[in-house]
Amino acid sequence: MDNTVDALNNAYLEFVGAAAGVLEAKEISGGLKTPSTDAALENFKQRWELFRVACDQAEEFVESVKQRIGSECLVDEATGSSVTGKSGQTTTGFPPISAVRLEQMSKAVRWLVIELQHGSGASGAAAHTPSSVPFDARFSEDAGQ
Repeated sequence: MDNTVDALNNAYLEFVGAAAGVLEAKEISGGLKTPSTDAALENFKQRWELFRVACDQAEEFVESVKQRIGSECLVDEATGSSVTGKSGQTTTGFPPISAVRLEQMSKAVRWLVIELQHGSGASGAAAHTPSSVPFDARFSEDAGQ
Protein backbone atom coordinates (compact mmCIF):
# COMPACT_ATOMS: atom_id res chain seq x y z
CA MET A 1 0.00 0.00 0.00
CA ASP A 2 2.84 2.37 0.80
CA ASN A 3 4.22 1.89 -2.72
CA THR A 4 0.86 2.82 -4.23
CA VAL A 5 0.57 5.94 -2.09
CA ASP A 6 4.17 6.94 -2.85
CA ALA A 7 3.68 6.42 -6.59
CA LEU A 8 0.50 8.50 -6.57
CA ASN A 9 2.14 11.25 -4.52
CA ASN A 10 5.20 11.37 -6.78
CA ALA A 11 3.07 11.45 -9.93
CA TYR A 12 1.01 14.29 -8.44
CA LEU A 13 4.08 16.31 -7.49
CA GLU A 14 5.56 15.85 -10.98
CA PHE A 15 2.24 16.86 -12.54
CA VAL A 16 2.05 20.03 -10.44
CA GLY A 17 5.71 20.77 -11.24
CA ALA A 18 5.00 20.40 -14.95
CA ALA A 19 2.03 22.77 -14.65
CA ALA A 20 4.29 25.32 -12.97
CA GLY A 21 6.82 24.78 -15.76
CA VAL A 22 4.19 25.67 -18.37
CA LEU A 23 3.32 28.86 -16.52
CA GLU A 24 6.98 29.85 -16.19
CA ALA A 25 7.69 29.14 -19.88
CA LYS A 26 4.68 31.24 -20.93
CA GLU A 27 5.76 34.08 -18.67
CA ILE A 28 9.31 34.04 -20.01
CA SER A 29 8.11 33.96 -23.62
CA GLY A 30 5.64 36.76 -23.02
CA GLY A 31 2.74 34.48 -23.92
CA LEU A 32 4.17 33.62 -27.32
CA LYS A 33 4.49 30.11 -28.67
CA THR A 34 8.13 29.08 -28.57
CA PRO A 35 10.04 25.80 -28.57
CA SER A 36 10.38 26.28 -24.80
CA THR A 37 6.62 26.56 -24.27
CA ASP A 38 5.99 23.62 -26.60
CA ALA A 39 8.44 21.50 -24.60
CA ALA A 40 6.81 22.58 -21.32
CA LEU A 41 3.37 21.71 -22.68
CA GLU A 42 4.57 18.32 -23.90
CA ASN A 43 6.10 17.61 -20.48
CA PHE A 44 2.83 18.70 -18.86
CA LYS A 45 0.88 16.32 -21.12
CA GLN A 46 3.18 13.41 -20.26
CA ARG A 47 2.97 14.12 -16.52
CA TRP A 48 -0.81 14.39 -16.77
CA GLU A 49 -0.98 10.93 -18.39
CA LEU A 50 1.38 9.46 -15.79
CA PHE A 51 -0.71 10.98 -13.00
CA ARG A 52 -3.89 9.46 -14.49
CA VAL A 53 -2.21 6.05 -14.68
CA ALA A 54 -1.14 6.34 -11.04
CA CYS A 55 -4.72 7.29 -10.08
CA ASP A 56 -6.09 4.30 -11.97
CA GLN A 57 -3.62 1.97 -10.29
CA ALA A 58 -4.50 3.35 -6.87
CA GLU A 59 -8.20 2.91 -7.62
CA GLU A 60 -7.62 -0.70 -8.71
CA PHE A 61 -5.70 -1.34 -5.50
CA VAL A 62 -8.50 0.11 -3.38
CA GLU A 63 -11.10 -1.98 -5.23
CA SER A 64 -9.08 -5.17 -4.74
CA VAL A 65 -8.72 -4.45 -1.02
CA LYS A 66 -12.45 -3.74 -0.75
CA GLN A 67 -13.23 -7.07 -2.43
CA ARG A 68 -10.80 -8.96 -0.24
CA ILE A 69 -12.19 -7.39 2.93
CA GLY A 70 -15.73 -8.08 1.76
CA SER A 71 -14.89 -11.72 1.07
CA GLU A 72 -13.20 -12.11 4.44
CA CYS A 73 -16.20 -10.54 6.20
CA LEU A 74 -18.58 -12.86 4.35
CA VAL A 75 -16.58 -15.91 5.37
CA ASP A 76 -16.29 -14.62 8.95
CA GLU A 77 -20.03 -14.03 9.15
CA ALA A 78 -20.84 -17.36 7.58
CA THR A 79 -18.51 -19.37 9.78
CA GLY A 80 -19.24 -17.46 12.99
CA SER A 81 -15.75 -15.99 13.23
CA SER A 82 -17.03 -12.43 13.30
CA VAL A 83 -15.27 -9.68 15.21
CA THR A 84 -16.44 -9.13 18.77
CA GLY A 85 -17.92 -5.79 19.73
CA LYS A 86 -17.13 -3.61 22.74
CA SER A 87 -19.44 -5.65 24.96
CA GLY A 88 -17.54 -8.84 24.14
CA GLN A 89 -20.43 -10.28 22.11
CA THR A 90 -20.29 -11.04 18.43
CA THR A 91 -21.59 -8.38 16.08
CA THR A 92 -24.01 -10.72 14.30
CA GLY A 93 -27.24 -12.22 15.54
CA PHE A 94 -27.22 -14.98 12.93
CA PRO A 95 -26.11 -18.51 13.72
CA PRO A 96 -22.89 -19.51 11.97
CA ILE A 97 -22.97 -21.48 8.72
CA SER A 98 -20.61 -24.41 8.37
CA ALA A 99 -17.82 -24.09 5.84
CA VAL A 100 -19.31 -27.05 3.96
CA ARG A 101 -22.67 -25.26 3.77
CA LEU A 102 -20.99 -22.08 2.54
CA GLU A 103 -19.24 -24.05 -0.19
CA GLN A 104 -22.54 -25.70 -1.17
CA MET A 105 -24.26 -22.34 -1.46
CA SER A 106 -21.38 -20.96 -3.50
CA LYS A 107 -21.51 -23.90 -5.93
CA ALA A 108 -25.29 -23.61 -6.23
CA VAL A 109 -25.01 -19.93 -7.11
CA ARG A 110 -22.30 -20.64 -9.68
CA TRP A 111 -24.44 -23.33 -11.32
CA LEU A 112 -27.43 -21.01 -11.40
CA VAL A 113 -25.35 -18.35 -13.13
CA ILE A 114 -24.05 -20.85 -15.68
CA GLU A 115 -27.56 -22.17 -16.35
CA LEU A 116 -28.96 -18.66 -16.71
CA GLN A 117 -26.16 -17.71 -19.10
CA HIS A 118 -27.01 -20.73 -21.24
CA GLY A 119 -30.70 -19.79 -21.20
CA SER A 120 -31.80 -23.00 -19.49
CA GLY A 121 -33.25 -21.29 -16.44
CA ALA A 122 -32.84 -22.54 -12.91
CA SER A 123 -34.37 -25.98 -13.51
CA GLY A 124 -31.08 -27.63 -14.42
CA ALA A 125 -29.13 -26.07 -11.57
CA ALA A 126 -30.69 -28.28 -8.91
CA ALA A 127 -29.43 -31.36 -10.71
CA HIS A 128 -25.86 -30.04 -10.50
CA THR A 129 -26.00 -29.17 -6.80
CA PRO A 130 -24.03 -31.75 -4.81
CA SER A 131 -26.37 -33.77 -2.59
CA SER A 132 -23.78 -35.93 -0.82
CA VAL A 133 -23.55 -33.43 2.05
CA PRO A 134 -26.85 -32.68 3.83
CA PHE A 135 -28.01 -29.09 4.06
CA ASP A 136 -27.68 -27.29 7.39
CA ALA A 137 -30.95 -27.98 9.26
CA ARG A 138 -30.73 -24.68 11.18
CA PHE A 139 -32.04 -22.84 8.15
CA SER A 140 -35.73 -23.28 7.45
CA GLU A 141 -35.34 -22.89 3.69
CA ASP A 142 -33.13 -26.00 3.70
CA ALA A 143 -35.38 -28.16 5.87
CA GLY A 144 -37.70 -29.13 3.01
CA GLN A 145 -34.91 -30.32 0.73
